[in-house]
Amino acid sequence: MRKTVLNESHQRLGGHMVEFAGWELPLHYGSQLEEHRRVRADAGMFDVSHMTVIDFQGDAAKALLEVLLANDVGKLKQPGQALYSCMLNPTGGVIDDLIVYYLAPGRFRLVTNADTREKDLAWVSRQSGAFAVAVQAREDLAIIAVQGPHARRKSDACLPEELREPARTLAPFQAVWRGECFLSRTGYTGEDGYEIILPATAAPALWQCLYQAGIAPCGLGARDTLRLEAGMRLYGTDMDESISPLEVGLAHTVAWEPSERNFIG
Repeated sequence: MRKTVLNESHQRLGGHMVEFAGWELPLHYGSQLEEHRRVRADAGMFDVSHMTVIDFQGDAAKALLEVLLANDVGKLKQPGQALYSCMLNPTGGVIDDLIVYYLAPGRFRLVTNADTREKDLAWVSRQSGAFAVAVQAREDLAIIAVQGPHARRKSDACLPEELREPARTLAPFQAVWRGECFLSRTGYTGEDGYEIILPATAAPALWQCLYQAGIAPCGLGARDTLRLEAGMRLYGTDMDESISPLEVGLAHTVAWEPSERNFIG
């Protein structure tokens, strides 16, 4: 069973640890209901380092993703813009749902689910063979999600100084970064907030700073009830490789235009 770099922090705060998708992660820190309420009313944070970060780099990166994803990365015009999409098999079933970020010409980043990690990487590798693209799974990174109506204000002082000002004016589904610290205004709870991707070695210090700023640690239990209450889909429960996005209310993630784009599925 794999452990995130924050495992010691979870145990120190009384996290009830369980196995999830091959990782040891906190289910709760005493009260799942209280954690749910804190995110809805104030601010909570989640260790989501088990999710997979995949970087694409090369002149053909955009062309590859136009084939690989049901949504159209051509919609992303400015660096930092993000898009929610499904990755489909040839019969239209969902291999995974994910977020794709446009970083720069020839550079994109995908964040995918944890329990689909191996099949996602195998599928991407198989499809990328005909494209001049370097694909890298970023094992060196951790992810902390800070969610809730007060999450952005409370986390401000914990962000790298050079990211604070751009973070304050960041629009939903956009990202900013300096070096390897990457901050996006996205999440999986139905609340405002950030997902912060950073070097794993720097994650414990950020977690501790956020905790001292009054942001409650939250586990998998609250994360699941929050997304359920918000009507967000869960891979493996609402969809899988036998179910298409059109069958689970995700038709908006399928871009039918331009019609000449021949995406898989």
